[in-house]
Amino acid sequence: MEAWLSKPYNKKILCEACSQRCILEDGEVGICGVRKVENGKLKLLVYDLVSAINIDPIEKKPLYHFLPNTPVLSLGTVGCNFSCKFCQNFDISQYPKEHNGEIIGQRVTAKEIVEIANRRAIPSIAYTYNEPIIFFEYAYEIAKLAKEYQIKNIFVTSGYETHKAIDTISPFLDALNIDLKSFSNNFYKDICGAKLKPVLDLIEYSYKKGLWIEITTLLIPNLNDSDEEIRKIAKFISSIDKNIPWHISAFFPTYKMRDRERTPLNTLLRAYDIGKSEGLNFIYLGNVNDYIHQSTFCPNCQELLIKRNGYYLSIQNLDKNRCKKCETPIAGIF
Repeated sequence: MEAWLSKPYNKKILCEACSQRCILEDGEVGICGVRKVENGKLKLLVYDLVSAINIDPIEKKPLYHFLPNTPVLSLGTVGCNFSCKFCQNFDISQYPKEHNGEIIGQRVTAKEIVEIANRRAIPSIAYTYNEPIIFFEYAYEIAKLAKEYQIKNIFVTSGYETHKAIDTISPFLDALNIDLKSFSNNFYKDICGAKLKPVLDLIEYSYKKGLWIEITTLLIPNLNDSDEEIRKIAKFISSIDKNIPWHISAFFPTYKMRDRERTPLNTLLRAYDIGKSEGLNFIYLGNVNDYIHQSTFCPNCQELLIKRNGYYLSIQNLDKNRCKKCETPIAGIF
């Protein structure tokens, strides 16, 4: 399948899907490991090849203000345009890079994906597990067909989509959970194989396009958990919209960072307090058991609106998108 989000460039091919902007000669493969030039055309090697597919709670993405308490059909392929040393899904995201370019997956057509969601009355599809922008053309076909059945579409992403990619898919895309992994370009360069600025640009651009966004930051001890860096992230989110939910998650040892300790709860609580001091209305702690800091409260009267215990929740004082007690509108898609 041709990866049509690309164009000729000085007798080579420029991939226009992500901000790595790989310029490839015939036979070369992009940083993601799944977009390859063959006979002068960029090919998507993972088209129709699913490495993981599950029905998850929407809160697992994590999305807390988007169709809460509903299932989501989640799918991904192999490959990734990042090389995060702490990746929790490295077994699929880094598979081609660590297996001499091998591509694996179960063949599932776009029509079959949408049929699964429609038959089971699942209201949304999430492109997740690895980075969705690398299998853009496949995701686009699924999302476009899903819209015909009023099924919503979600990108769970590292935020490296080009503006062209967002413009192309935005008629069919409803929400994104975007990783803001750090506020340090050195962190992005040394730990993730990427840059910070494109991620910041993508967050702002997606918001301006009217897409629902939530942001996740995984705090890694002694790497991105200083007060200064946490405050920079909180200030950035607040400068766009104080109602953007911010998920602060605990790191646990994995992949190339097995020698590091888990993130202490007090680090997450410190980040929570910093975020609140910067005016953010909705902050949630992840990968810990703490229902108080995972539940949704009205930013005006502090009434408990949605009580969460892990992925189990009860909607208590929320009427569509308003607090039942004071009628304050609550940002989100409910």
